[in-house]
Amino acid sequence: MASRSYGQYCGVTTAVELIGERWALLIVRDLLVGPRRYTDLKQGLPRIPTNILSTRLKELQEGGVVRRVPLLRGLAYELTPYGRALEPIMIALGRWGFQAMGDPEEGDVVTPDSLTMALRTAFQADAATDGEYELHVGEVALRASVRDGELRVAQLAPPAPPVGGRLPEGEADAVIVAGPGIRHLIGGEMSPAEALAQDVVAVVRGEERWLESFAHTFHIAPLKARSMT
Repeated sequence: MASRSYGQYCGVTTAVELIGERWALLIVRDLLVGPRRYTDLKQGLPRIPTNILSTRLKELQEGGVVRRVPLLRGLAYELTPYGRALEPIMIALGRWGFQAMGDPEEGDVVTPDSLTMALRTAFQADAATDGEYELHVGEVALRASVRDGELRVAQLAPPAPPVGGRLPEGEADAVIVAGPGIRHLIGGEMSPAEALAQDVVAVVRGEERWLESFAHTFHIAPLKARSMT
């Protein structure tokens, strides 16, 4: 657990003391995708200093959020059941933060794990259309498989998921190439037709009607307008 104490007897306080230190939530985000080696976590969080990553992992282990597990070669970190219970909280937090994302700043990157969690965050099980969607954003490519209201995401590029994972077989129904502007489609600010017309996205394989299905399957409804005063 982090050494800093807020000196209050409160569940929120305890949660902040466990996961509120800088970088801790992003480590949890990436581990929600799957177990990761230390080097995988460092690669997925390129700006984190190595000493901070080591410190946060130690704190999260001491707090019962993360544990180390053996691999054929070396060790990996994974969430404990207590840590995995954070997933609905992280998804709700992602939907809340989506409202204020704005345009990316210079140097902002999209990683396979961050994009995977973005798809989980936007997934609407009740409105989902069964299908295989291949999504390319920059150098990252994912395969989102939707069946009976359930979502599975596999990393295609960069090649080979860091720890384990199985690649899907066969071709996707649609291959979608997008930039950061895809958030306007997911947020409902653009229709699929508008997103195509403005080159926000492109369907490079498959019928364009699949983009309509994608927009219904991955959608974050806007919250009440934020006050800027």
